[in-house]
Amino acid sequence: MRRVAGLLLAALLLTGCGGAAAGDRPLVVVTTNILGDVVGELVGDQAEVVTLMQPGADPHSFEVSAQEAARMRAADLLVANGLGLEEGVLTHVDAAREDGVPVVEAGEFVEPVEWTTEDASGVDPHFWTDPQQVRAVVDGVGGALADVDGLDADQLAADVARYRAEVAELDAELAAEFAQIPAERRALVTNHHVFGHLAARYGFTVVGAVIPSGTTLASPSASDLDELATAVREAGVRTVFADSSQPDRLAQVMAEQAGLDVAVVPLFTESLTADGGGADTYLEMMRANTADIVDGLR
Repeated sequence: MRRVAGLLLAALLLTGCGGAAAGDRPLVVVTTNILGDVVGELVGDQAEVVTLMQPGADPHSFEVSAQEAARMRAADLLVANGLGLEEGVLTHVDAAREDGVPVVEAGEFVEPVEWTTEDASGVDPHFWTDPQQVRAVVDGVGGALADVDGLDADQLAADVARYRAEVAELDAELAAEFAQIPAERRALVTNHHVFGHLAARYGFTVVGAVIPSGTTLASPSASDLDELATAVREAGVRTVFADSSQPDRLAQVMAEQAGLDVAVVPLFTESLTADGGGADTYLEMMRANTADIVDGLR
């Protein structure tokens, strides 16, 4: 019996030496993994950060389990993208808000950019393609985190300032890299409307999208593909960019209809990857995409 008690005491002491248990820290639940990475940079190990969206998933369609939904309702703060992005979990976000969970949406701090076609338009929810928008989100989410009990205010402020500076450095790097692309070649065609913010920030023209919508849940018609093929041909586009987590069959079909030698290049536009996958942080994702865009259009 003494031996068992001693082992239990040793285990408790080791747990204490290793830091606070997850239950002793505030719980911050984040819907998408790009935002999850940002929030993790801001709070470090001061909070338990639970990201609902798995690496490589589609933010428009991913869903959560009953256990994850319960954690959303138990959170000290729920961080969502907003702007209609997380279509598969919006009802759970609303349920958590109705239960009294503080909810902050990154879209509240973003300057809206719209995508448009001849038949429709909407707000582009993919703000992270513009680091300046991310800096605004860092400030806004940082303010919401400051209201969470149990976080050290000075440490939080220092981490917000550090990461804000890293995002500013990223913005300068991207501007320098994109400067290598001649103005007449800064034409973007993607699998859906995902680069409106990047285009506005760095002087690109969005020629069109294979899926003429801001969500992957929509579907293109034959006439949509034909119209885009015509636009690609007229603009002299040489590269079409498709999200790495989405099949590129439609982009390949459109490229064939364009009647040109058009390459289809995958980018990490909607989701981070697992560790070692080439885009396991927001900063790494943006740098990888920029290199591929420059290679494809220069």
